[in-house]
Amino acid sequence: MSRPRLAFHSWPAAIYAIGDVHGCIDQLRALEARIAEDALDFEGEKWLITLGDHLDRGPDSRAVIEHVMGPAPQGLRRFSLIGNHEQMMLDFFDNPSAHAYWLDEGGTATLASYGIELDYPPLRAHEPIRQLLAARFPADHRAFLEALPVYLALPGWLFVHAGIRPGLPLAAQTDDDLIWIRAPFLTSQLTGGLRIVHGHTPGRDIVATPHRIDIDTHCYHTGRLSAVRVTPDGRTAFFSVDGPVSGW
Repeated sequence: MSRPRLAFHSWPAAIYAIGDVHGCIDQLRALEARIAEDALDFEGEKWLITLGDHLDRGPDSRAVIEHVMGPAPQGLRRFSLIGNHEQMMLDFFDNPSAHAYWLDEGGTATLASYGIELDYPPLRAHEPIRQLLAARFPADHRAFLEALPVYLALPGWLFVHAGIRPGLPLAAQTDDDLIWIRAPFLTSQLTGGLRIVHGHTPGRDIVATPHRIDIDTHCYHTGRLSAVRVTPDGRTAFFSVDGPVSGW
């Protein structure tokens, strides 16, 4: 079953999109404070989007999930999208043996944030781990992850975790591509006239081209969390905060 897809025909006064948080709650709070201050310069509705991969690898996935489930800073409307790491966790819930790779992709850090400490490498008794997680993971957290939309679209722009399959119309894009793709998206100009704001592909610095903007600055590894502001006229501005590196 496909995930929800958000499409709007009219723009707010400004949109702020934040890249992959990966459990870095201190940087998320600091970056949202900067965004809230910047948003004071704009009259009308302002939106705040997190582009998925809220959890795994960093120091406090639980705090990040609780934070984005809560209200946005004053004057902003919050949207959260799904990333491949949220999907991996949900897949582990459904079939732990088939999706045990999640543990090696940062899942053990998420488990630790919910009070489940495993030796590393984790024991391959996957069903007991799933049972521990089911007992410790709040039902409203799981429901939140299960309901996350896969993208937010506006005229001329798309906000999504990973990217799109070049040459396909938006309606034909699969959820897997939208949350997992790298090649051939990263080197293609076939975006259907859309400028894509995404994360998923980490680097030290923001990457901005006429066709895409990558704001995943590898927070759990570099300590840097980044965001972009987009206004209806297509102008952009970039924000980054730096914090401690304490990730997986």
